[in-house]
Amino acid sequence: MLLKEVLDLFPLLDSAKVTGDIVREYFLCEGAENVNVYSVTGSQGSTDFISIKIKGFNGKSNGGSASTLGIIGRLGGIGARPERIGFVSDGDGALAALAAALKLVRASNNGDLLEGDVIIRTHICPNAPVKPHKPVPFMNSPVDMETMNKHEISDEMDAIISIDTTKGNKIVNHKGIAISPTVKAGYILPISPDLVNLYEQVCGSSCVVLPLSTQDITPYSNNLYHVNSILQPATATDVPVVGLAITASTPVAGCATGASHEVDIALAATYALEVAKEYGSNNLDFYDKEEFGRLLDLYGSMKHLQTRGVLND
Repeated sequence: MLLKEVLDLFPLLDSAKVTGDIVREYFLCEGAENVNVYSVTGSQGSTDFISIKIKGFNGKSNGGSASTLGIIGRLGGIGARPERIGFVSDGDGALAALAAALKLVRASNNGDLLEGDVIIRTHICPNAPVKPHKPVPFMNSPVDMETMNKHEISDEMDAIISIDTTKGNKIVNHKGIAISPTVKAGYILPISPDLVNLYEQVCGSSCVVLPLSTQDITPYSNNLYHVNSILQPATATDVPVVGLAITASTPVAGCATGASHEVDIALAATYALEVAKEYGSNNLDFYDKEEFGRLLDLYGSMKHLQTRGVLND
């Protein structure tokens, strides 16, 4: 359980004055070595993207061959100021991803190095806009989704866990976390048995699945239905992506304050960390490569679903 890391980071993020540079300095003081911040301005404000790489002893950054996991904290913003004061529910994805990064930094400094590299990316925005949505309002972002994908996805990532608050719906009525099927190159694939087993190990309960529709894995810019932005990284990469949803029993607005539950955030961070351990050690598969090849032979590419569609091109 990464509860300590969540509690250490929360006061830092729950501030109108927090910036990517402040978070960067915190991680450098904790012993992190590879932390970069990129400030980006969009049509509705600005945000700071942060990237943290934790090197594995057999990772590619050390000349090794172990696979690299990407952990993305997906969100519109960690705050909705001036409309709302305080840390919003939508910020849970960023907090979970950063908590996983902090635990990895501390573990590495204590001699517990993972085999593969892990790259954690998210963004820090304490004053993001609110977006109308049913059944409850969502958080919007100062920058568009293409920009977010550009700064949150790295070519070094061989697979991605995308963590996102997924409470604004009546699809998953469960307080805790849920995982999605694997999405790759426009296909919604079967849920990885390895990821299910790890879920049951970490949670001590049966696996809860986030159901997906075809629309969920297409770009936001086509204005179709999306459960939220959790699978948007899958529109900008061909590596396998799995959504790690932080969920609630009833619909909760992304702009709601006082709606973040530390234990659930820590659970998501713990799950992401355990995936990183197993994936870098080649003990976990996101999908069946042989069956995916057969799928392509039978039905061809589905990459057109990663685009905005014919009418918008």
